[in-house]
Amino acid sequence: MTHEEFQHIVVSIPQQPGIYKYFDAGNELIYIGKAKNLRKRVSSYFNKTLTSYKTHELVRRIARIEFTIVDSEQDAFLLENSLIKQFQPRYNINLKDDKSYPYIVIKNEPFPRVFLTRRVINDGSEYLGPYTSVKKVRELLDFVKEAIPLRNCSLNLTDKNIHTKKFKVCLEYYLGNCKGPCEGLQAKEDYAENIRQMKNMLRGNLAPVIRHFKDEMKILAANLEYEKAAIVKKKIGFLQNYRARSVIEGVKKIDADVFSIVQNKTTAYVNYLMVRNGSIIQTHTSKTETHLDEKEDEIISFAIGRLRGTFKSDAKEIIVPFPVIYPEKSVKITVPKGGTKKKLLDLSEKNANYFIEGLKNKERLQLNVPKVKSEALMKQLQEDLQLPSVPLHIECFDNSNFQGGNPVSAMVCFKNAEPSKKDYRHFNVKTVKGINDFATMKEAVYRRYKRVIEENLPLPQLVIIDGGKGQLSAAIEAMEELNASSKTTLIGLAKNEEEIFFAGDKESLKLPFNSQSLKFIRGIRDEVHRFGITFHRKKRSKNTFKNELEDIPGIGKSTADQLLREFRSVKNIKGKDLGELEKLTGKSKAKLIYEHFHN
Repeated sequence: MTHEEFQHIVVSIPQQPGIYKYFDAGNELIYIGKAKNLRKRVSSYFNKTLTSYKTHELVRRIARIEFTIVDSEQDAFLLENSLIKQFQPRYNINLKDDKSYPYIVIKNEPFPRVFLTRRVINDGSEYLGPYTSVKKVRELLDFVKEAIPLRNCSLNLTDKNIHTKKFKVCLEYYLGNCKGPCEGLQAKEDYAENIRQMKNMLRGNLAPVIRHFKDEMKILAANLEYEKAAIVKKKIGFLQNYRARSVIEGVKKIDADVFSIVQNKTTAYVNYLMVRNGSIIQTHTSKTETHLDEKEDEIISFAIGRLRGTFKSDAKEIIVPFPVIYPEKSVKITVPKGGTKKKLLDLSEKNANYFIEGLKNKERLQLNVPKVKSEALMKQLQEDLQLPSVPLHIECFDNSNFQGGNPVSAMVCFKNAEPSKKDYRHFNVKTVKGINDFATMKEAVYRRYKRVIEENLPLPQLVIIDGGKGQLSAAIEAMEELNASSKTTLIGLAKNEEEIFFAGDKESLKLPFNSQSLKFIRGIRDEVHRFGITFHRKKRSKNTFKNELEDIPGIGKSTADQLLREFRSVKNIKGKDLGELEKLTGKSKAKLIYEHFHN
């Protein structure tokens, strides 16, 4: 849009607060901005000499302008942030912060469960957070478990179920981690008080929690319940030690959000510290990309709006390194020159620099070093195995079974000497009965490369079979049936002496024990072992925990689980008469169960 074209529409632009959207000739949204006075702000793009090449390019691409009028500058600020997050226009600041954050959920149910989740559901439950990492949430929940007795089971603790004594207390009760609400040993009011104390702990407000436990300890001691009082005293000590670790020295009862920025060319890093009661309860660094040479105050102002919204902050003070525009009048902007608040600001900047250094180290370790090593390693492997081409794509197979049961096969894939986990595969054996390692290997190799060929995918340059001549021969048979044996190289790796076998060779190849090629092959073999054993354990566990009830035709898992919850064991179920079973499952299912055990 030229200056002359803009003059024709300028009178239609309102002189009120709001947001403006710029679209290009292809009707793509390329920029969103906010303004206290829309006409004045938009005119500034067309009426002044633009010194920035990037801004000049933006204006040159504008073909259409849209406006949304709002009631206040604060509303414009919030709406701009929301729309940028939704549409991510090309020329706006891009806050690289698109991951899903974990929450702690307090379920909407009798005696609410408390656990980690990433899914926020509109079910009446209360969600605390979000938090910056799963590790942080797990630490918090472990911290809560040490101090507050809350249930961690999934029992349906309705008044009816508790009154009819449907459940029994578990080990957690005897360990002191739960007060046994399942047997009616804890009242709802007492459990609700525990939830309140838990919320205080998660907000960093430990003083009322410690007071609560001190009062409880005094009551227990007065009633001569010294053992219980000693347990409560231990919890108090734990809380006091935790507070000593989390409270910043010299910072007392400050509730504030602290922001610092470190900028480097087109990238800025904004660190956020959430400080409550003098303790840091959240810390987060965001990578921010700029496209119009935005100044530091513009970047940090945008980040403040986004991060306070993301982490649901209601702090009435924001601590920053320089003055910024923040439209919420009830929030105080502080630029400290010294004292405890300056100490917090320095700590925030230190965290930002630490984050940047971590990214640099990660790039050095993961990008630069392996690339150089992998090229030399692949050429060395080609030479040692006398392969026709550099093995940039390698796949390795292994079988796993337990006393002849649950046979499975696994395949791992390496590309450019790095594991390509998205290409890993496991195979449930379909055509082989009993223990037959050779036939199992043939089936897995055949199924894998039949699909590869059907989908026109590239075959690997090298296939490693974990096993000796027998397994290798079985794999070659599969490749010959697919007319693919000449398109790749297959080798067998003997498990004991780590000899390498080639098809048709009588003698094995023994590489030097400390050679880089053999170390790499062993590493691939160990990875396929790990992947196969993990899958095998899951399958074995699933079959192990399948109880006898599920083998009865017409009885599913939910009915079997219901019976076990009520009668505790299959042995007890066998001893029940037909009438007792009918009360729980109904007549038809009860008849099936009774006849199964008493035929």
